[in-house]
Amino acid sequence: MGRTVAVVGGGYGGAAVAKALDEETDVVLVEPKDAFVHAAGSLRALVRPEWAGNIFFPYARLLRRGTVVRERAVSADAGGVTLASGRRVDADYLVLASGSTYPYPAKMDTDDSGEAQERLRATHKGLADATRVLITGAGPVGLELSGEIKAVWPDKHVTVIDPVGELVPGFAPEMRADLHRQLDALGVEVRLGTTLLTPPPTAPGEPRPFTADVTGGTISADIWFRCHGVRPNSDYLDGTLTTARNARGQVRVTEKLNVDGHDRAYAIGDLTDLDEAKMAGHAMRHAEVVAQNILAQVRGEPPAAIYEPSRINAILLPLGPTGGVGQMPSPDGPAVLSAPAVSERKGTDLYTGRFTALFGTA
Repeated sequence: MGRTVAVVGGGYGGAAVAKALDEETDVVLVEPKDAFVHAAGSLRALVRPEWAGNIFFPYARLLRRGTVVRERAVSADAGGVTLASGRRVDADYLVLASGSTYPYPAKMDTDDSGEAQERLRATHKGLADATRVLITGAGPVGLELSGEIKAVWPDKHVTVIDPVGELVPGFAPEMRADLHRQLDALGVEVRLGTTLLTPPPTAPGEPRPFTADVTGGTISADIWFRCHGVRPNSDYLDGTLTTARNARGQVRVTEKLNVDGHDRAYAIGDLTDLDEAKMAGHAMRHAEVVAQNILAQVRGEPPAAIYEPSRINAILLPLGPTGGVGQMPSPDGPAVLSAPAVSERKGTDLYTGRFTALFGTA
């Protein structure tokens, strides 16, 4: 039995699974970016551009034996991957880790890390000059962006709108109450049940004063950011893999994270149809399960590792380096974390330290 593994996508899950398989298999990691982008740090990189270098990790030292191919996959089937250049990567095992798209600045809109940092610096200047900021989307990304902005510019007027009726539903009432309290203390105006009726005249992140019609009135701002609209990257799936896609473009997986109907193809991260929040931590745990199962198959053993989503919602939502709310599973149910605990676990460095080890850049 062969031992070539093609991994499509070098994000959180893809990089982790490639690293875990590197010693015992022949890994080919297909990724168009020249560096891993630590998306959890991108919002802080926007408000503190001198810090932006901390979120880019070149792939050069990720693998010792394997190969990183800097190309885009245009087609993937059960037997391998076809690249934009026309090159074919045949594989005995396939790991789909192509993640999802999300609006800038939460995710970069260029594959070149140098261009991405220039883009962040340009957007930072527009944001620094703005007096009024509009954020559409009151999910974790929009709220975290509001906290990062307020941590650097406490006097900016930041408005967050969303058509939903409540913030972060599904979490403990005391955590949600603390979130409202901290947002009020920061001076973030949250307008729920509010929808943009006319789009702003500029693209997100481009500075230009405007007034937009919204539910119940108007909102004026000097710059705006779109913090909603995630979409799985699965359009490149071909052959029998296409039948595993659901109506949302996610890939149906088994408890062993096999692509439904395929014993040598796996999917991890945002691409999966698992009933859980799409978070970096989950993608990296998926990677552990998939690596165990592929290594078992390569050794001629039956794959036995199973992934079980937590029944308790988890979140660490920083509001700047020192604020934020969190909830983690515990034997007694949801455990709500204080702002200092969230800061210590995530807010201070946004996990950048753990990736210096993964990518060998310490």
